[in-house]
Amino acid sequence: MAQQQINNSSNSSNIPVSERYWTLVDKADKKFSKIRDLPYYERNRYDTYFYKVFKVYTQLWKFQQENRQKLVEAGLKRWEIGEIASRIAQLYYGQYMRTSEASYLSEAYIFYEAILTREYFKEGLCQDTNLANKQLRFLARFLMVCLVLNRREMVHQLVNQLKMLVDECKRTFQDTDFKEWKLVVQEIVRFLKADTAFMNIRPLRYSLVLDPHPDVLPQVAAPVARKNLRLRDAILSSYHHNEVKFSELTLDTFRMLQCLEWEPSGSFYQSNGGKSGQNGALGPSRVNHSQDIADPTLPPNPRKAVLYRPSLTHFIAVLATICEELPPDGVLLIFLSASGRTGHALSPSGSGTSIKTTENIIKDFHSHTIHSDGTSTSSFSSPSDSPNPSSSQSKGECISYHTGCLQFGNRGIGGLNCIYPSDLIPFTRRPLFIIIESDASEVFKAISGAEKGERAALLLSPSCSFPIGATDSSRQSIGSLFTIFLTGPLQAFCLLLGISGSDVEMDTYKHAESLLSSSLNDWGLTLATSDNLDPVWAQVLRDPFLRRFLLRFIFCRVVLALFAQTFNKKEFHPECMPALPQSVSPMTTASQTVVLQLAKVFRATKRFIFTEGISLGDHGNRDMES
Repeated sequence: MAQQQINNSSNSSNIPVSERYWTLVDKADKKFSKIRDLPYYERNRYDTYFYKVFKVYTQLWKFQQENRQKLVEAGLKRWEIGEIASRIAQLYYGQYMRTSEASYLSEAYIFYEAILTREYFKEGLCQDTNLANKQLRFLARFLMVCLVLNRREMVHQLVNQLKMLVDECKRTFQDTDFKEWKLVVQEIVRFLKADTAFMNIRPLRYSLVLDPHPDVLPQVAAPVARKNLRLRDAILSSYHHNEVKFSELTLDTFRMLQCLEWEPSGSFYQSNGGKSGQNGALGPSRVNHSQDIADPTLPPNPRKAVLYRPSLTHFIAVLATICEELPPDGVLLIFLSASGRTGHALSPSGSGTSIKTTENIIKDFHSHTIHSDGTSTSSFSSPSDSPNPSSSQSKGECISYHTGCLQFGNRGIGGLNCIYPSDLIPFTRRPLFIIIESDASEVFKAISGAEKGERAALLLSPSCSFPIGATDSSRQSIGSLFTIFLTGPLQAFCLLLGISGSDVEMDTYKHAESLLSSSLNDWGLTLATSDNLDPVWAQVLRDPFLRRFLLRFIFCRVVLALFAQTFNKKEFHPECMPALPQSVSPMTTASQTVVLQLAKVFRATKRFIFTEGISLGDHGNRDMES
């Protein structure tokens, strides 16, 4: 046996370095092609596949580092090295999508940043359209990682590079159509215009600097909370006509995705010299961006499946798989944001334009597959081109007739893209926390009382959304107001009042943030000590993410109930099932005082209607009303 190993080693040493390298490349390509169609949502089943392909790429990366000079002499190009690094980054991002572990996202960023700084794709860029497309795809993928990491400085840097490269390619390769890349640029610019610095003035992720540590959350009385559930998984899906998105990540799912993760405990991804990360693949010059991410005192991030306009069969397949994998103490969050079906006839889109949209180009993100870098030649009509009756609604107008479902795609193809309340009922054998953002949200009340084992918790948006700003559709400019209340409640409050980032001073905002944080914690304590809190809410109140959604829902409900333009208009008020205790209802003195205090901070008390006896205080008359 020992002699055989010696012979094998000798034979290996006789094979030229370049031949061994290309053998490794071929092996890595085959492994990568095997996992590219594996769905993100069947995590446990495919873990071994990921580690096998990652092991091969680690070997390949190490081999080219150790034999760089010989390989260059044998004809290795810099873009080929960049391609390996890009594949490794894709693997890391794919594993982040499967596990929601932030360290994988950080590693993807490190590899992409190395490709950018070392300019692997730059040589020969203006002579080879294939190389130009590789650089464009790399920039688009890196953009997605930076967006999710909230690395905004790098995002703007990449957008500028993408714009310049697209313009340069159009001039250089005049016989090649780069229209699809112009659409990518337009999409990301529109996305950043909607997701402004004001919308990110406070981290959407759960921050221990701003949010209470899970260990200090108030205990719920044992007879009420028969068990304590933890959020383990989430399905996030959004589809609206012409909604703001980048690739398959819409504004609503983007905000919910962040809201279901822990914020790094230290400063935002500070540079830490030359310390190595978890695999050390890029050598001593690497920066460890993951040092502040992992906090051993915190549970892992809930795993998330992001679905862009899923068919019913695909949605059910994902839902069934996740329910099957859900641990005994787990609860599944389902976030669905879509227009309700109106029952009006609708002809299919007649544009006939066949273009390769962003989701064709950046195939690796927020879909259920990882694809190779091969250029797709298939045609695809943009879903945003398809008409939608709800888009013709005037501001504040509601759809008056529903057929009782959410529409997640083009109309006119039956129920393939429709999700009905009855589709969720079979899965209520497991604990579900359901958030519906739709003009048809009310029909999902049918789930309550029809469960098959575990009572579901439901947060339902208003059937009519109050218009924000002067645009023809607030959704097309900022996303769902209800979702903003759940992910950035103070920003939503300001938007409702017509206050933008340029209108508010930071000291004023921080004061309001402190008031709101204190009020949310007071509501949390009120719920925990309530004698008539429904067990459905009691069993999730110890989970920090679900607790935060519930408290922000209470705030949203109080604000919209007291806001002058939605006062006594039930269609503008959100609902929940089962009912919450009266102690947190909008008309209580405590609830009204919360809104009054915030309104005073922004000098907008006249924008709300309070019941008699709710005092403005001694200095109320001196408020400068907006």
